[in-house]
Amino acid sequence: MIDPKTAKRGLALVFTTLLLDIIGFGIIMPVLPAYLQELTGVGVSEAAIEGGWLLFAYAAMQFVFAPVMGGLSDRFGRRPILLASVLTFSIDNLICAVAWSYPMLFIGRLLAGISGASYSTTSAFIADISTDENRAKNFGLLGIAFGVGFVIGPVLGGLLGTFGPRVPFYFAAGLAFVNFLIALFFLPETLDDKHRRRFEWKRANPVGTLLQMRNYQGIGWIGLAFFLMTLGHMMYPAVWSFVSNYRYGWSEQQIGFSLGAFGLCGAIIMATVLPRVIPRLGEWRTAVIGLAFTALSAFGYAFAWQGWMIYAVIVAGCLEALADPPLRSLAAAKVPPSAQGELQGAMTSIFSITSIITPLLYTGIFSWFTGPSAPVTFGGAPYLLGAVFLTLALIVFVTKVAKPTPNEVERMHAQETVTDTV
Repeated sequence: MIDPKTAKRGLALVFTTLLLDIIGFGIIMPVLPAYLQELTGVGVSEAAIEGGWLLFAYAAMQFVFAPVMGGLSDRFGRRPILLASVLTFSIDNLICAVAWSYPMLFIGRLLAGISGASYSTTSAFIADISTDENRAKNFGLLGIAFGVGFVIGPVLGGLLGTFGPRVPFYFAAGLAFVNFLIALFFLPETLDDKHRRRFEWKRANPVGTLLQMRNYQGIGWIGLAFFLMTLGHMMYPAVWSFVSNYRYGWSEQQIGFSLGAFGLCGAIIMATVLPRVIPRLGEWRTAVIGLAFTALSAFGYAFAWQGWMIYAVIVAGCLEALADPPLRSLAAAKVPPSAQGELQGAMTSIFSITSIITPLLYTGIFSWFTGPSAPVTFGGAPYLLGAVFLTLALIVFVTKVAKPTPNEVERMHAQETVTDTV
């Protein structure tokens, strides 16, 4: 464990790094329908399919590279992997900004997926500097970063989009480069030499990393609940902009404001409710509350036939933001320090599997239920399917994930062995 002063500085810097990355990602979401229609010359239903393929490419690269990034960070440290990823993110946004064809835009999203695989390293960084007492709270900062990023990013993207759909990509490229410079000068290393391990290709692949997690008791059911939760939750980045444009006739600015409201509520819950709920209810009960509200919110979005109802659901279901941090913390408590990068690589791989499945799944359903040959016109169909997956996640977690015992964390960390080190 590094000293508290360095840990505090590192936590602030990795939070800033992630926040700027999320702003850079969220800034392009409001303009994506207009950009794709301009670039390809198709309607909104067809543009949703093209957008699905872009998200598919992004997620596929994350899936392949997340365990590689996690394994490399366990070998060489967190700092160099994070720096390389942030710089790549800047380059890929620049490519997207100047793209003159859909294939070029596709290449830019491939590079974005590689850089986005660093989320596993970010999570491992937080695990490095956390104690048993503050781990869930620190992981909650990831949620705050996502929440604040999705407040600033989409709103800013909607405003910049009034000057043209390419402008947000230029801004995101510059923002990522500033992010790189900040990290280059101030980001500390958090993984000491004694906790580093050899890099092995058989463990640095999505399947190998996931299979490696079988060595740690209880991880499997948490992983399944996490898989179902993300399978449902990933409908939002896949179709939110397209559904809002089709169902309510929203402009880029209106889409940006709705995403900003979604992120703001999540950030408020992470910053004010999560730190108070975890000590009183524990991680297990907090996860149950978060998963329950996540499922209820999805049903609400599915049947929100007027635009104002979206904001009502956002406010009423904001406790859904409590779901992710305790799930990650429960998983992190079950593996030794030398495997935190590998664990987070596995979690990111699960996230990426759902990200590969969901863009084509949800955009396909949206296109089918809104196209000229739709059996029944229903723009909320993707949200309804997502609600089913989220309900299953809640059922799996409640019935299969046991409440942790007080000495479980100490027992799991006692499994640290000499073979895990270099």
